[in-house]
Amino acid sequence: MMSSPCGLTALTGASIVFANEVAHDRALVLDGARIVGTAAPGELPEGCTVRDLVGGWLLPGFIDTQVNGGGDVLFNDMPNVEGIRAIAEAHRRYGTTGLLPTLISDYAPVVEAAIAAGEAALTEGVPGVLGIHIEGPHLNPVKKGIHDAGRFSTLDAKMIATLAAPTKGRRIVTLAPELAPQGAVRAMAEAGVLVCAGHSLADYDQTREALAEGLCGFTHLFNAMTPLQSREPGMVGAALEDRASLFGLIVDGLHVHPATLRVALLARGIEGAMLVTDAMPPVGGHRDRFTLMGQEIVVANGTCRGPDGTLAGSALTMAQALRNAMDMLGLDIVAASRMASGNPARFLRLEQETGSIAPGLRADLVHLDAAYHVTATWIGGDHAEHRE
Repeated sequence: MMSSPCGLTALTGASIVFANEVAHDRALVLDGARIVGTAAPGELPEGCTVRDLVGGWLLPGFIDTQVNGGGDVLFNDMPNVEGIRAIAEAHRRYGTTGLLPTLISDYAPVVEAAIAAGEAALTEGVPGVLGIHIEGPHLNPVKKGIHDAGRFSTLDAKMIATLAAPTKGRRIVTLAPELAPQGAVRAMAEAGVLVCAGHSLADYDQTREALAEGLCGFTHLFNAMTPLQSREPGMVGAALEDRASLFGLIVDGLHVHPATLRVALLARGIEGAMLVTDAMPPVGGHRDRFTLMGQEIVVANGTCRGPDGTLAGSALTMAQALRNAMDMLGLDIVAASRMASGNPARFLRLEQETGSIAPGLRADLVHLDAAYHVTATWIGGDHAEHRE
């Protein structure tokens, strides 16, 4: 069931999760697409439409910066507005109100098509789309993971210009910094691209050099990068030490051991971490297998694996990632919400627009029941009911 934003609406009956606290016995007042503020249930503005959420939790909508697919669609296979729309709709039912469809390493024409599709989706106002993420093809073959190294290429001036072209939204580029030509990270960062490191053999010093040039993030920390060791801190050590960048965490209990994730949060603090799904087509879809770069990927027991057993993204949702952050990492709902919403909004430089519940921000919201399952979302005040 959908409804369009019109006039004042008060959302009552749920505990409201703010950036640093939870408010009980308050109503959240919306004016169309924007948040007005809170009020006591008995002091609502005159003429306000009341929607009783009947318990549960009202949080800022989740923001996922790494979404390869959903609704049985892989972005690489449908680098067009229709593909983006299907992916966004699939993830919305799991509380994601903002996302960046993510292109896995592919040939230059596919990269160009994906960028054009992202711009078209932003122009059309496809709900939830904040931009796109280009993960590769400028990665290190030794750390390829499920990526097809046959599609890897050298980052040249032409591709830098393509990746750094102006955008109406946000653009993330994941690359292996040790293979990038000198000045490439700086050129893209200065153009507004959010440059992340991943699938890389860069050591600590090389990573620090990239950070000095404008590298601002790390794609799925711990996975496909040099580890923290006694005499070589590696990319992981540089990421945990740096106070300005953020890193994504796949909290599914499969990609990284929960104890390792807890240590990362103790080292860096939750302000440095974002929950990401690295989701594949099965999220919100019906099939238990799909094809990725000619390989059959099978989904079983919550995992996506290639023929040799290599993890191929995930079947994780942001709602499950939030629950896992609470169950596996011991976080309360405020901290988990910041990792699911506030921190990614800050990473995307959108914190003045979305990512938290505050007056003037866009009404991007998710309602969870008492068991933390999604029942409804709002994107710019537009309401949809869900059954997770």
